[in-house]
Amino acid sequence: MSGDHKRIGEILIEKGLITEAQLHDALMEQQVNSKFLGAILVSKNLITNDDLIESLASQFGIPLVDIKSHYVDMELARKFSSSLILDHKCFPLIEDESSVTVAIINPLDALAISKIEEACMPREVKLVLVKEEDMKNVLASFRLYINKSIQQMLKKDKKPNE
Repeated sequence: MSGDHKRIGEILIEKGLITEAQLHDALMEQQVNSKFLGAILVSKNLITNDDLIESLASQFGIPLVDIKSHYVDMELARKFSSSLILDHKCFPLIEDESSVTVAIINPLDALAISKIEEACMPREVKLVLVKEEDMKNVLASFRLYINKSIQQMLKKDKKPNE
């Protein structure tokens, strides 16, 4: 991630998505409730989730990937704990000998990123951003895949005992 990045409010103003006055109001609200600025702007319907994720990708220099057009390898995901994937809303997309590319929805989630890096050691983690709705769909597919795998294992275990 680049250390020399603009603040999200500056990016949104440059893109013409919000005004300085709207930013000021949202920053005032942020001081009261400690929510992320982007979440406040989305809740006020000043920007969309798509606007936010595109701006975060720009802010952090993380590629935005359309996961719907990406091959999702459920077997790769099974190499990671399901709690890491489901609780931290991240999904491994590609691996090679030196790195793992992982999709995330929140580049500010330091705990999730730390857990991802720990799980991928000693390989480098390459983060990509995906839209929250797309991640929800991938995680739902992953849950189904895991459930089917468990059902198949249970069926195999039952047959010899019957």
